[in-house]
Amino acid sequence: MKALSFFPLLFAALAGWGQAASLSGQAFAEGKPLSYAHIALEGTPFGVASDEDGLFQIIGIPPGTYRLAVSALGYHTWTQEVQVRAGEGAQLGRLTLEPNILNLQAAVVTGTLKATYLKDSPVKVEVVSGRYLQQQAAPANLMESVALINGAQEVVGCGVCGTNSISLNGLPGAYTAVLMDGTPIYGSLAAVYGLNGIPRSLIERIEVIRGPSSTLYGSEAVAGVINVITKHAGEQPLLSVDIMGTTNGESFGNIAFAPRVGKWRAYAGVDYGLTDKYSDKNRDGFGDFVNLNRLSFFTKWEMERENGKALSLFGKYYSESRRNGVEDFMRPGAWRSLRGSEEVYGESIFTRRGELFGTYELPGGLPLKLDYSLSYHFQDSYYGADYYRAEQAIAFTNLTLPLEVGRHSFLFGLTSRWQGYDDNTVATAQSASRQFIPGLFAQDEWTLDKKWSLLAGGRLDHYAAHGLIFAPRFNLKYAATEWTSLRFNGGTGFRVVNLFTEDHAFISGQREVVIAESLQPERSYNASANLHHIYLWGKSQGTMDVDLFYTYFTNKIIPDYDTPGQILYANTEGHARTMGLSFSLSHQFPFPLSLQLGTNWQRATQTELDADGQFFTRPIEFAQQWSGLGTLNYRWKKTGIMLAYTLNLTGPMALPEAFDFGPDGQLLSTSRPTESDPFAIHSLQLTKAVPGWKLEAYGGVQNLLDYRQPFSPLVGFNDPNARAGFSQSFDTTYAYGPMRGRAFYLGLRWQL
Repeated sequence: MKALSFFPLLFAALAGWGQAASLSGQAFAEGKPLSYAHIALEGTPFGVASDEDGLFQIIGIPPGTYRLAVSALGYHTWTQEVQVRAGEGAQLGRLTLEPNILNLQAAVVTGTLKATYLKDSPVKVEVVSGRYLQQQAAPANLMESVALINGAQEVVGCGVCGTNSISLNGLPGAYTAVLMDGTPIYGSLAAVYGLNGIPRSLIERIEVIRGPSSTLYGSEAVAGVINVITKHAGEQPLLSVDIMGTTNGESFGNIAFAPRVGKWRAYAGVDYGLTDKYSDKNRDGFGDFVNLNRLSFFTKWEMERENGKALSLFGKYYSESRRNGVEDFMRPGAWRSLRGSEEVYGESIFTRRGELFGTYELPGGLPLKLDYSLSYHFQDSYYGADYYRAEQAIAFTNLTLPLEVGRHSFLFGLTSRWQGYDDNTVATAQSASRQFIPGLFAQDEWTLDKKWSLLAGGRLDHYAAHGLIFAPRFNLKYAATEWTSLRFNGGTGFRVVNLFTEDHAFISGQREVVIAESLQPERSYNASANLHHIYLWGKSQGTMDVDLFYTYFTNKIIPDYDTPGQILYANTEGHARTMGLSFSLSHQFPFPLSLQLGTNWQRATQTELDADGQFFTRPIEFAQQWSGLGTLNYRWKKTGIMLAYTLNLTGPMALPEAFDFGPDGQLLSTSRPTESDPFAIHSLQLTKAVPGWKLEAYGGVQNLLDYRQPFSPLVGFNDPNARAGFSQSFDTTYAYGPMRGRAFYLGLRWQL
């Protein structure tokens, strides 16, 4: 009887199958096929995953009307109503998902020198996309983007010329390695002014590692790595334009085009910056911010080779003239004839820089890859009457070989770095500095099982003055669940100091530089831990990170500003330490609202001997005790308007002793505060999209509440016994907060 009842059911099913239909298409995101996306008809059991090429097909669908949903972690869910007709196969074409702030599917390369999904990387990597920078605050260059990176700090080294650097984990900017596409091309001289010459229009994303990374990237990567990934030529619009102006008299803009020439995809353009306005709202007699003329020409070429291997070439020429000083120096055109004046103080810096770098994957069976770079940096400058001329050339190659053996993923590398440096100071009085630094490294990423992975490696470099220097690393990742992972990291870092190009104070101001001894390489020992959790809250999702870090330094070189008229440099006889805790949260609501919160608590101290031979501990100057970052982004879909809000919180930091002049013309006996007060910077931006015209108009306000540091960044500017800027007590290093106040801006973006 059961057999008899089975046949009518089977016949009915086969008849229904004949009426069934199918849906097919391809999932895309950020211009690329999206692998393993989930495609489903809501409220039904019909669903599949896209393949490695993003392709999918759902078969056996009964006729009817359904809502198709395409979802993937790190992207907004794509939904659309679809009509399924009996016996037909519907081709939906490309279905494009927009990334949300979680960006978990991003492939990162900084942690291991190979492409790895962000959530799978054994090394904690933070990613800030170029699109996010554009939508949130429209920074003109890399340095202005730092305010949107949790735990990173822009450190201003001079209150007159505005030289700046990027601090990670409370350490000075010279301890941060800045890379372009994984290649170190910014030497100690370029790190002073050159980072302002990386325009936002080049930035695809910024990858950040906090903590020593000397095993892969060498000497400068003690505090961490800022890796700027440039845009892919083949993914850019044929023509794009972006111009912006501010109420501070600033104008920024770029124009770029991306043609195809045979097998080559190209991306080329020009970027400019112009500031020409004198403002002295703190009434110290000097301009509150620099004036400048900046111009960059850039081009990137990528070849589509038949073997599918990479071949890319990037070139950039950068020219900048910046100046600041007293009002007479800053009058229109006056600075040109007053450069080097002994009566009218001003600082004028001419910078010329050329860069060439790229990647070549060698033909053949072995996956050999060569990264290379050449750079030349020239600086011609006057700091008051003091002339400083310097040039630095760097050539770098990195040959890597990845090998997969069972559960082991090996990476072997040979590096070579040649750098030449010359200036007109005592640093190279006898002869120009020439260094050749060969090195090798190896690492093994061992996947123990589905939950545990171990990364271990080491680097060996040879310095002519110091011999062999070894730097190991250790990373352990535990995937407790699909949504929760723990990372433990340890390693060492080293740093060979280039004193005269890293500390601007020796040429800006009237202090004498005193080098107490032969400076030895600094060494650091680091341990850190990270908890990463992905969570679902109703129909929304988010990520949470908690990080702990600890770094111990020996031979630490710290400038001592406490002796009036001098800057003392020496290796500490004791030690230095940085330790801290950071927390970050990213959440994407089901409606078009995204939120990011981050806070960083840290303590950076140095322990050394006093005059009595006793050890004492004091904070490292200009290292924030805590900081906070919050961003809010809301989009009105119907109007195409996006609102972005940014909050930057800066906690107290230790400051050098600084003595002003009293009414009697004598130095006061009481110093300015040696610790800053906390402050907050609020910024807003509105962006209006006009899709039919491929146009975006944007505008906003920076520093909404008009906060400025209450003290001038300059000391000794009011000495009645000397012309402004020429006092023996003149110093430019008391800069810790904004020196320009509220500024409004407007801009337009257009692409073809």
